[in-house]
Amino acid sequence: MMYSEIILASSSSTRRELMDRLGIVYRCVSPDIDESPCDDTHAEELALRLAIKKAQHVAQQFPNALVIGSDQVAYLNDATSQFIGKPLTEAGAIAQLTAQSGQCVNFATALSVQIGQQQFQVDWVEKFSVQFRTLQHDEIERYVAKEQPLHCAGSFKCEGLGISLFESIQGHDQTSLMGLPLIALCKILRQLDLQLP
Repeated sequence: MMYSEIILASSSSTRRELMDRLGIVYRCVSPDIDESPCDDTHAEELALRLAIKKAQHVAQQFPNALVIGSDQVAYLNDATSQFIGKPLTEAGAIAQLTAQSGQCVNFATALSVQIGQQQFQVDWVEKFSVQFRTLQHDEIERYVAKEQPLHCAGSFKCEGLGISLFESIQGHDQTSLMGLPLIALCKILRQLDLQLP
């Protein structure tokens, strides 16, 4: 299947770092979409809708490109319960981590790969869960001050010091916890005859 270029539909520096691991030529185009929940009642449903919408938005601008969209939704306990967003402030991050102390936080990370002109689309949702340790308030404050996870759902960066907050993690692909499920993406790219490695 032919495509002119590979575009990551994201402005996330973490997703760019993950894409860089693959050693392929690509560029980023920020999808200017509304990411607020609509009638979505399930975390997987919301993550998938947003990943598809991001990829579609960019694929409409670049119909010959292979476009990669991704989105992640975090939630406590039941996937239909209140979703956990980005804290945006230090106070918000401290409040999130306080609520998550001793709890299991789940993540649904969706992927949509599209080539608009060829009507090609493959979608995927990867699930991951994190069991937090019982955290002391001073630990939470120190962590937030050091790593500033203000734009991370759940208020942590597992690729950094955030790993120290966990009792355990469970899932098939740790990169999905970081926001882009690379194992699933590589499988799709190989189906499109892209050599990896």
